[in-house]
Amino acid sequence: MTFTELLQTVFSGTNLALLGAALAAALACVGSAKGVGIVGEAASGMLAEDPSKFSAALLLQALPGTQGIYGFVTAFLIMQRINLFGGIADLTLGQGMYLFAAALPIAIVGYFSGIAQGRVAASGIELVSRREGQTVKAITSAALVETYAIFALLVSLLPILTFSL
Repeated sequence: MTFTELLQTVFSGTNLALLGAALAAALACVGSAKGVGIVGEAASGMLAEDPSKFSAALLLQALPGTQGIYGFVTAFLIMQRINLFGGIADLTLGQGMYLFAAALPIAIVGYFSGIAQGRVAASGIELVSRREGQTVKAITSAALVETYAIFALLVSLLPILTFSL
């Protein structure tokens, strides 16, 4: 097998689509994991002082986890579109690039927004720990970051849902 043939095999349309799916899930999940971890660290300090604020801490800590879900949904839909679960399709290079490119918005934005949301939610933990009854304000601030993850999810899903073999 020549080097050119090897490149064509490795960078086939199907492999590019699968790489896009993997990046969507992996990067969004890493962003979520980092964000949830940031909030968890802040929440542990608050709960050491006042365990009664567990529900507020749990809500704030769960918020950055959604980006990972969005990345997983995107990856699953790509795999479903290429029929990975029942005789995988042989995609052209163009089709593979199309699905790879469709996965990038949630992969990139999911990574960065998961971390950013974790930081905002950690600040919300600080607010809740110092001022009674401020949970809704803290959640609202963290949820605003979510808006951009949802936009990225939509930008990823629309081309995937309109893709056909």
